[in-house]
Parts: sequence; C-alpha cells; structure tokens
Amino acid sequence: MDESASPATDTGRPLDGVRILAVEQMQSLPWATQLLGRLGADVVKVEPPSGESGRGSRPAMIDPEGRSVGATFLRNNLNKRSICVDLKNPAGRELVLQLAGRFDVIAENFKSGTMERLGLGFDVLSARHPSLIYVSISGFGTGAGEPYGSWPAYAPIVEAMSGIYDFKRQGDQPPVVAPMGGLGDIGTGLFAVVGLLAALRDRERTGLGQHVDVAMLDSMIAITDIVSNFWSMGLVRGDLGPLIMHAFKASDGWFILQVQREHQFELLAEHIGHHEWLTDSRLADRTGWLIHLEDLLRPAIEGWASAMTTLEVSSSLGTIGVAAGPCLTDEQLVHDEHVRRRKMLVEMPRTDGVAQPVLVPGNPIKLSRMTEMDDRRVPWTGEHTASVLEAELGLSAEAVQDLRSRGVIA
Repeated sequence: MDESASPATDTGRPLDGVRILAVEQMQSLPWATQLLGRLGADVVKVEPPSGESGRGSRPAMIDPEGRSVGATFLRNNLNKRSICVDLKNPAGRELVLQLAGRFDVIAENFKSGTMERLGLGFDVLSARHPSLIYVSISGFGTGAGEPYGSWPAYAPIVEAMSGIYDFKRQGDQPPVVAPMGGLGDIGTGLFAVVGLLAALRDRERTGLGQHVDVAMLDSMIAITDIVSNFWSMGLVRGDLGPLIMHAFKASDGWFILQVQREHQFELLAEHIGHHEWLTDSRLADRTGWLIHLEDLLRPAIEGWASAMTTLEVSSSLGTIGVAAGPCLTDEQLVHDEHVRRRKMLVEMPRTDGVAQPVLVPGNPIKLSRMTEMDDRRVPWTGEHTASVLEAELGLSAEAVQDLRSRGVIA
C-alpha cells in the first residue's frame, strides 16, 4: 500500500475528474465513497474537529499522533483526503457552502433532518449550486412524514426491520444479529453509488443536479427480497421451498450444498454412489428430499465426504455441475488462493508497532481497461485541512491559521 498522501498516478480510470465532498461517518457512505475513489473519483472527507465516529470503533490501532483509529474507519476510508470543519460554527458552515461549488457531488449520511438544521440541506445547496448532485443516505429516507424518520439507525436495525432476521430465526431462539457484517451498510452504499452515477449521467443531459435519497431500510427490503415475495406466494415464515440448501460435514469442516433441480439430484446420487435414490419413490420429488434429508441423504452425503476436505468435496461436485462450497474460517479466507489471485485483500501497515497489517477488502469491480492501482492509506484526522482550503478556496496560510485558532477547523 502506498503510504503517501498524494494521489496515485494512473493510466486512466472511469471516474477520473469526478469530485466528491463527503460529510460522512461510520460505514454506509464511507464505503460507497471509497469504492468511487477506487474507480477514480477525488474524495474529500469532511469530519468534525474530533474526527468522525468511525474512528472511535473497536478494535483499533494508534496513528502517528497517538490517536485511536477504529476498524470501521480503517476499512472504509482508503484513497481519501480528510478535512476537519466545525459545521455548527457559522464560519464552518460557510466554508462547506463555498467548497461545494468546487465539487460535482456533496454526500451525507446523517439522521434525516440533521443537514437541514445545520443549514446544509439539499434546498440550500441546490439554490446556491444548481448543478450540484446531493446524495443522502439515512435510515428511513429524507421525505416529510416518514413514519420512522426521527429514528437513528445502524445496519442491524434496518436488517431486522427488513424481516430477514425473523425469516431465518429458528424455533424460540432469539434472532441472530448482524449475521453478515455490514450488510445494511454496504448494501445501502451500493445503491447510493448506483444513484450517484445515474445522477451524473442525467446531469450530462440536463446540466442540473438533483437529490439522490437512499434509505437503508429500502435497500434492505430490496436485498432481502424473498421475505415479501415468498410471503405473497404462500410460504410459511422461513420456508425456502423444497430444495437442498444445507450444511454438511467433511473431514476438516463444513461445506454448503445446493440442489434445487431434479437433474442436479440425479447427478449427485450417481456421483456419490447411491443410484438407488433414482428409483426410490420417497425421493421422487423435491418435497421428499427434505422429508428424508436427515434419515437418508445426510448420512450418505457425509459418509461420502468423510475422507475428503471441504475443498476436495466442492471441487469434486463442481466437476459434475453440482454447486458446493466450503464454509471457510477467517484464517482460511485470508490465505485463500482465489482471494490472493483476485487481490481481494489489501494490506495497510500499522503505525503502532504491531507486525500484522490491517487487512481491508479490495475492489471487487475488475475492469479490463482500468489499471488496478495500489490503495492509499486512510487519512489521519484533518490531515489535508490546510492544503484543501488553500487549493480550493485560495485561502492564505494566515487565514487558515486564523480559522484554526477560532476552532472553525482542525
């Protein structure tokens, strides 16, 4: 990873020239702007003088100034510059209003109404800069009268409200919370990226910006589509319909097997040496597969797999067109050959004497005409405040120092 704070040279990336001013915190918007930065956008992050809340997450490392930098911040803020501005100070608000005119996009992910109370809402920015695209990520949308609009939201809240937690809950057990890490954040961030790119394309036609309003709950309803769709088709809570989509044991752990069509079941039966299944009336349809999963299928499948590793099982089944994959541990994931070849983990050296670098997921978007560049480390708190204000607004060093002495910037 390139340790310098200057932009990496590149042969050209699709978003070169796109400039984003991000008033952001935690994960949903920071993840989105990090992805946009990897595609070439210039992202300037606006933080409060003490740094955004993601820096206070745990686990953490210590930066060169002795400040804690949390894991949430470390994995969502590569390739950005950081400025610290007190938005509650009228002078700080005015700085952001001026800066916005130098950018294509201003993006924020605060609770609905926060930016309006600060005097930095869409109406204010749009009136001053009509071509500016304004992106909002919030828990429940920014429209007036939203029933949950006053609620704060983190990823597990909207994940639960999408219905997927109860859909997957077993018996009387409590729901499993956050089973997929930042699904609510990253899923929402993806929709925000799509909306932002669509607004940029529309501006090419009209010359005008617009408000891109992305709600985390809306995003989760879209992603957990089976909850509402299956309900409408008469399935009981949690019922996925008759198919094999279960975990089975091999010699070194668990693998997932999915069989949902009759020809796949036939291929499986023949491959593991149970030809009799093909004429067994109990297994003649998909419902029978589930009825006899534990007494017939599981013992046979796990008996066949018992002498193989999960990778060997998955490879063997893959050769006949039956989908299977190992349940990797964290240790297995970070050393996986696919991950290495696809450069899906990047290393950020620690600054506090710990040898193990921080691992951050790489860019999953591979473009044939885009050179994949090294990521730049995350910015330290307010690292680029002076340089951005001097370059973008033409402020002198003395003016910047005055703002700093008055607590407007840090």
